[in-house]
Amino acid sequence: MDVVLEADQLGKRYGNTWALRDCSLHLPAGRVTALVGPNGAGKSTLLHLAVGLLRPDAGAVRVFGESPYNNTGTLADIGFVAQDTPLYRDFTAAELVTAGAKLNRRWDADLARNRLAQLGIPPNRPVGKLSGGQRAQVALALALAKRPRLLLLDEPVASLDPLARREFLQSLMGSVADAGTTVLLSSHLLADLERVCDYLIVLQSAQVRLAGPVDDLVAEHRQLVGPRHDGGPLGGVAAVVRASHTDRQSTLLVHTNGTIDDPAWTEREVGLEDIILAYLADGDTAASHTEWGVPA
Repeated sequence: MDVVLEADQLGKRYGNTWALRDCSLHLPAGRVTALVGPNGAGKSTLLHLAVGLLRPDAGAVRVFGESPYNNTGTLADIGFVAQDTPLYRDFTAAELVTAGAKLNRRWDADLARNRLAQLGIPPNRPVGKLSGGQRAQVALALALAKRPRLLLLDEPVASLDPLARREFLQSLMGSVADAGTTVLLSSHLLADLERVCDYLIVLQSAQVRLAGPVDDLVAEHRQLVGPRHDGGPLGGVAAVVRASHTDRQSTLLVHTNGTIDDPAWTEREVGLEDIILAYLADGDTAASHTEWGVPA
């Protein structure tokens, strides 16, 4: 498996707080990967480390086998759309395309202009006066104009309405399919991710909780309904991810490692969103009951 991005016990600290710690992952080439986690899980920090905006305080991050920090050769192959799509708001889209040609060694201005023309983006209006969806499309066009081998997107559609989100994701998928670009897309919008991503990384409490191809993960997880479970081993079950109980019955979301033959349990398929939420449900809270002075 060709690996585009690799983190090994990666950590980043702000003061005394670790935003990311002991994070290890591999991002396969050619995948469109969803990076999912709650606020504060370290998603943006991971992306900023991957594009060289931050230097690790522990471990290592490598893109195409090299550290991206202060590495202009590696950074030339990375496209990045940051959260809230920051752009020079007084510049027009046409001026940003021109500026990109002066700031990048490899730049496809025709690609950017053609994309923005097809989307109806006015070339001579300051981008600060465009809609949120239009600004997001400008930021994506500029990132793609680098012809990147790796494209990183940090919550690019979070503030967009449903129609603008759909148009952005359709535009993204059409472009990366043509170029074979590897994509890492951070988002809270699970339904959108399920439509466009074929690989998943779940980040929780600054560590990777789950990673793998989407089809494999869905096939390996099941919901079981049966007699109240006492926590003992179950045949064909590698781990119980989430459990709820009544006096007589348990409902379990499990990661399987074989066939579940026990007739006492009813087995049901689960969707990707159910799997993600189950892994995120037991995460650490931002403050303990003790810190708030309330009983647990």
